[in-house]
Amino acid sequence: MEDTLMTVKQYEAARLEYDAYRTDLEELSLGPRDAGTRGRLESAQATFQTHRDKYEKLRGDVAIKLKFLEENKIKVMHKQLLLFHNAVSAYFAGNQKQLEQTLQQFNIKLRPPGAEKPSWLEEQ
Repeated sequence: MEDTLMTVKQYEAARLEYDAYRTDLEELSLGPRDAGTRGRLESAQATFQTHRDKYEKLRGDVAIKLKFLEENKIKVMHKQLLLFHNAVSAYFAGNQKQLEQTLQQFNIKLRPPGAEKPSWLEEQ
């Protein structure tokens, strides 16, 4: 997750640089063409292409990492639904032992019926 956030931040910085160099290139290409401008235009084009490649690479990296996060989210949801199904099945089957085992996987502690709700200090 942290790696994805770092890549997104790098992507955002690369996008800003790409936009800045693209704007510079557009301004130079709209201006008059003489010997001095031609050299600056070629230099600006090379710099623009470098930053464009970096931007596109990071955009691809972000897309891949977001796809991995989506796949991980689906796996986690599948596991949680399976645990929930097992807990409901154990509850309605009257299997207390299996219910407790499933709830341990959820990190939930059972309270006996009629037990008072713990104070907010006990919950922490």
